[in-house]
Amino acid sequence: MAASVPTTKYIPHVDHVGSLLRPKDLVEKRTAYHTGECSLAELKSLEDQVVPKMVQLQKDLGLTVINDGEVRRAVYNHGIFESLEGMTAIPDWHPYLPFVIMFSAMGIKGFTSSKCTGKLRRTKPVYAHEFVSLKEHVTSEDVPNLKITMCPPTWKYLQHGSEHTYDHAVYENDAEYFGDVVKAYREEIQDLYDLGCRRIQFDDPGFAFLCSNDMITGMESTGEDYDRLVDTLIGVYNAITADWAADLVFSVHTCRGNMKGLHFSEGGYERVAEKLFKTLNVDAFYLEYDTERAGGLEPLRYLPLGKHAVLGLVTTKSGALEDLETIKERVQRAAEIIAHGEPKRTYAEALNQLGISPQCGFASVFEGNPITEEEERQKLALVVEAARQIWG
Repeated sequence: MAASVPTTKYIPHVDHVGSLLRPKDLVEKRTAYHTGECSLAELKSLEDQVVPKMVQLQKDLGLTVINDGEVRRAVYNHGIFESLEGMTAIPDWHPYLPFVIMFSAMGIKGFTSSKCTGKLRRTKPVYAHEFVSLKEHVTSEDVPNLKITMCPPTWKYLQHGSEHTYDHAVYENDAEYFGDVVKAYREEIQDLYDLGCRRIQFDDPGFAFLCSNDMITGMESTGEDYDRLVDTLIGVYNAITADWAADLVFSVHTCRGNMKGLHFSEGGYERVAEKLFKTLNVDAFYLEYDTERAGGLEPLRYLPLGKHAVLGLVTTKSGALEDLETIKERVQRAAEIIAHGEPKRTYAEALNQLGISPQCGFASVFEGNPITEEEERQKLALVVEAARQIWG
C-alpha cells in the first residue's frame, strides 16, 4: 500500500539556482573595482541599479521564488568565511582534496583562500544587505518567497582538510571547529529570519565531489575516511538546520563545478543518495541532471516522504536549448522511480515532490558562463513552460 506524502512547505515546481548573468557594464565595473580603477561606492551604485532589473526579469518569466541574481558577489560562495573574526587570508593556497585533482588538471597550482587562525566569531551581518535591498523591490506578499543563497558551512574544510582548515592550537579537533562554524551560521540565519527571510539555499559542491571516483581514489590514497567525511558534513548541516520555525525553508544545491562553464567533477548520486536524502535535514535538494556526468535518475528512489527534489535538467554551461518533450519525459521517469521507491507512494504524490530548474547558476563567478542574456532568458522560459505543462 502506498504511503501518504505529508503536507510540506511550499517548494515551487520551477525555480533557478541563484546567479544570473550580470550586464556588461556591471562586469566591467567590478573588473575596474578589482584593479583599483573605481571605488566600492561606485560599484555598489551600479549594483543598486541592476538588482531591480534582475527581480523584474524573474517576475516577467513567471518565477515565484526570487533572488538578486547574486550580482553583489564576485564569486557565489563569497561572504561568510571572509567576514568571520578568526580567519586569515592565504594568498597562494595549494589545494587539498577533493579540489587538487581538478585544479592540477587546469594548471592551477594555488589560489587565494583563508585559514582559521583564531576562535571564529561572527561580529557583523553578512547577507543582510542583500536581503534588505531585495525586499525594496517586491511587495510584502512576495517577501516570504525571497531566497538567499549561502556558501556551504563545510567549504573551507573541503578545501583544506582537517589538518589545514584551522590552527590546532586554536581548536583541538573538528568538533570544536565546527561548533563555532555552526554558531556563526545560526546567528546569521537568525538575523535574516528577523528581517523576513524564509528561504535559505546552501550551494555545496562537496556532496557532488564525493560522487567522483577520481576524487574518492585520491582521498583514499591520503587515508581520508570517506564514510566519516560524509557523516561529518551531514552532521554540520543538521546542527545548523535544527529547531527553526516551521515556515523557514532550507535547501541544498549539489554542484559539479560551474566556473565560466567548466565542470570539475563527474559521477552519479548513487554513492551518497541514500544517506543524503534520508538523513540531511533540509526541505529540498537541487540536483544537477543536465548531462551524463550526473548519472541516472535511479538514486531518486531514496527520496523520503515530505522532501523535494528540484531536477536541474537544463544546462547553464552552453546556449543550446534543450527539448521540451525530453524534459517532460525525464520528469515523468523521475516520478515513476520515486513512486516505486522507499517507501512507495502514488505517482501523483511523487510528481508533486518534484520541480525543475537550470542545473546551476548562470554566473557562479561575476564574469559569467559562455552564454548570452537572451539564451539565459530562453532557458529560464523553457523550465517555466515545462513546469506549466507538467503541473499546470
